[in-house]
Amino acid sequence: MDNKDNQKLHIAMFPWLAYGHIMPFLEVSKFLAQKGHRVSFISTPKNIQRLLKSSLSPLITFVELPLPAIEGLPQSTESTSELPIHKVPYLKKAYDLLQPPVKHFLQHSDVNWVIHDVICHWLPRVATQLGINSVYFNISNATSLAFFGPPSELRGGQRQRPEEFTVVPKWVDFPSSVAFKLHEMVSHWDCMDDEVSDFQRLPDAIQYCNLVTLRSSTEFESDSVSLLRKLYGKPVVPLGLLLPSSVPRQHSGADDQVDEKWEVLSKWLDNKKEKSVIYIALGTEVTLSQELMHELAHGIEKSGLPFIWVVNNRPLVEGMLGADIIPPGFETRVDNRGLVWRGWAPQLKILGHSSIGGFLTHCGWSSVIEALGFGRVLILFSGANSDQGLIARLLHGKQVGLEIPRDEQDGSFTSDSVAKLTRRVMVDKEGELLRSNAWAMKEIFGNKELNNKCLDEFTRFLETWPAAT
Repeated sequence: MDNKDNQKLHIAMFPWLAYGHIMPFLEVSKFLAQKGHRVSFISTPKNIQRLLKSSLSPLITFVELPLPAIEGLPQSTESTSELPIHKVPYLKKAYDLLQPPVKHFLQHSDVNWVIHDVICHWLPRVATQLGINSVYFNISNATSLAFFGPPSELRGGQRQRPEEFTVVPKWVDFPSSVAFKLHEMVSHWDCMDDEVSDFQRLPDAIQYCNLVTLRSSTEFESDSVSLLRKLYGKPVVPLGLLLPSSVPRQHSGADDQVDEKWEVLSKWLDNKKEKSVIYIALGTEVTLSQELMHELAHGIEKSGLPFIWVVNNRPLVEGMLGADIIPPGFETRVDNRGLVWRGWAPQLKILGHSSIGGFLTHCGWSSVIEALGFGRVLILFSGANSDQGLIARLLHGKQVGLEIPRDEQDGSFTSDSVAKLTRRVMVDKEGELLRSNAWAMKEIFGNKELNNKCLDEFTRFLETWPAAT
């Protein structure tokens, strides 16, 4: 039978072990639960403990599966944020070993749908064997996904070396400049599993699922969504941008700690002019050398503009503490206009403050969505992880920001180029169009009604799709 009588569904969620994946999956879970559907959210114990259970619907149940220990993976590690990039392949190997317990759970439940990530390429075939429908949920945008092409291209296409990913592919049927820089592709190569590469995982996730969804909308990138439908020959249903207002930003600690941190930051921001401050945050998993981080700092200093720079406490590269990324004397020299903030910060609150004008970002898709939701112009500094380089080219092309010029081979840059581009984006007359375009993006990225319509359409697809047999 099918679900056209609007019977309530049981949906299993299985995200990759990264905070930037887990939170979008949780947000979709919350929406599905609002519609009356039961959700089983499958992950490892430490990742589940990080989620704020108290604010969730009783229709959401957490299913904890211990991560198998394997040689090469540090003990008790369960997330990419706990690892340098070259250790991520070991986490993928351990994640693949969850196949038997995941299958056991699905066999002994009444699950109708499983919504899965790209890394568990085996899951859609397991679901089919068990008579369960499956959705591949790509947590990024359609343009990035289209760059990789159809499953046939991914499995045995022309692109076999990093250099071959630095040009726009032939199947992109509209004007585009979205491609990797060589240094980004080399970095991505480093975090792939030699036994099962991402170029094996992605085509399986696409080919064997019933439908594909992603974190975007046709209002933002209609050409790319249409292209994906042609490339895949199956439904591609954007579920919207998952606006972050109800996403918990704090990983741990009490609400009063959040309020205390925000009180300090807001007091500092209150003393700055409207749209004058650059917010700088490079995510939790960006790895740069100390030399490059110092170069970035010198560029920020040379710009002469006010800024808040959030610096992580965790090492940015092995053997280097977070504090070492700040050049000696930097904080003293910029004391009258800059604030270096160590550890977690309430990003959404900072971006929403009227003194913030622009965002120097590593181009993680979640961070971009938050910034454009407030109309903040972007200074694009790709973190070289995942599809961040593709996102940087996409947003540069949309003219909602500019990308800091970097050497194609090694990703190096100069402090002078950072200062010049930052001033152009933030204050120079030639950046007026960029600032105007970014402000206009609020109509898409800040429009809850529009994005909820996408989620409604996605939910209707699940409700009306014929049950697997």
